Amino acid sequence: RDSIVVYQQLWIHRGARSIMTTASTHVLVTGGAGYLGSVLSRRLLDRGYRVTVLDNFMYRQNSLMDCCDEEGFQVVRGDCRDERLLTDLLRTVDIIVPLAALVGAPLCDRDRVGAYTVNFEAVQLLCKLSSPRQRIIFPVTNSGYGIGQPGVPCTEESPLRPISLYGETKVKAERVVLDRGNAITLRLATVFGVSPRMRMDLLVNDFVWRAVQDRAVVVFEGHCKRNYIHIRDVVRTFLHAIDHFDEMKDRPYNVGLDDANLSKLELCRVIQRLIPHFVSFEAPIGEDPDKRDYIVSNQRLLATGFKPEWSLERGIRELMKCYTIIKAGQYANV
Repeated sequence: RDSIVVYQQLWIHRGARSIMTTASTHVLVTGGAGYLGSVLSRRLLDRGYRVTVLDNFMYRQNSLMDCCDEEGFQVVRGDCRDERLLTDLLRTVDIIVPLAALVGAPLCDRDRVGAYTVNFEAVQLLCKLSSPRQRIIFPVTNSGYGIGQPGVPCTEESPLRPISLYGETKVKAERVVLDRGNAITLRLATVFGVSPRMRMDLLVNDFVWRAVQDRAVVVFEGHCKRNYIHIRDVVRTFLHAIDHFDEMKDRPYNVGLDDANLSKLELCRVIQRLIPHFVSFEAPIGEDPDKRDYIVSNQRLLATGFKPEWSLERGIRELMKCYTIIKAGQYANV
């Protein structure tokens, strides 16, 4: 009986008499085998949703192996730009989560055509093919704020001035999704933490790796600030958006830790409190190609009742354990 209760969480649609059970709700996750998708797909299944993942497995990852025993899980190897495939997959879907993307400025600069066609055109195609009743929850990046005003937090009303191709494609895709309607967009801060499809090239993950293995890091553009959020809090934000869709829909939301608007040098000092032998040096010459520099307010999301559970320090301790298990090499996007 307990399992029946878990699977019978109910959605009552505002203004409608029909009731949809969690067990009958079907979620399509493109890019569902990636860093974020592999954690989200597992949590959706744990909640009792039917989950279909579309992924091209470009990193040869096996991050969804623990999902394969689930009756409600389907996995499709394919391209998110394949119109015929998407048309078929969308037939029975209630919620669409477009995670498939070339993520990060370095990867997008390496494959500029792929960045545009995957990050923008594939999302545009999903909006065209999907039914208006199908809900979209779409993650973008708060790097769209580019370079903010010193000391002034960027809100969802702040101008978007992306300074990388990655940021430009995500900003354009977000506009298409919000114009389509029946959607929520999540402007993610720099994500950190452990995933079955690990990424060690994200800033916090990279700095903690260097602290554990090299005991030192050379920092470029050490004054540049950005915001951070743990991957499991990102996943919790998706679940929160599903639960509160009617109240939140058709708006963007910053997703980050309000107490983690930190420069790179400030981040190093947080890591040093947990790994005392770690030292950081700011390079007197040279520059970081990723020049974004801003602080962010996450108050719109917090006002909906969401509360992050993972502090930066908790995530660093998690990464320290992770890095006793894995070694560098295959765990990056470039």
